[in-house]
Amino acid sequence: MSGIPRIGVATDIHAYAPAWEDREMWLAGLHWPGETGLAGHSDADVVAHAAADALFNAAGMGDLGSNFGTSDPAWSGASGVRLLGEATARVRAAGFEIGNVSVQVIGNRPKIGTRRDEAQQVLSDAVGAPVTVSATTSDGLGLTGRGEGVAAIACALVSAG
Repeated sequence: MSGIPRIGVATDIHAYAPAWEDREMWLAGLHWPGETGLAGHSDADVVAHAAADALFNAAGMGDLGSNFGTSDPAWSGASGVRLLGEATARVRAAGFEIGNVSVQVIGNRPKIGTRRDEAQQVLSDAVGAPVTVSATTSDGLGLTGRGEGVAAIACALVSAG
């Protein structure tokens, strides 16, 4: 059954870090000066994390946690782009070709549209395949609507070589 496309879907959600942590915002592989950072073991880049998780899911290789667990100090503070690049390398090493990844950000801020092209380029470079990024709000509903955090949903297409 080689060559048959496989689809992976993943979600990642992180709350904003408390003010006393003074974390920088990293989202979609970009630094967002002036924005409150997200809490997490790594840089908490929900876009890069969801993309990596979707790739692992599509390839049947577990998930972000089983590949880069919080118990492994090597990934503490790691950039989402680094995790995404490593996920890409592992998926390719397992014999898969990557078609594309699509990610939708759900949150009130930052405003993705102002830097969409830049984000897509950084993420596409990390994956070595097209990555598209879109954004939406949740109309005041849930943790993203209340401004408590940011979520991302990703879909990845891979095929066995």
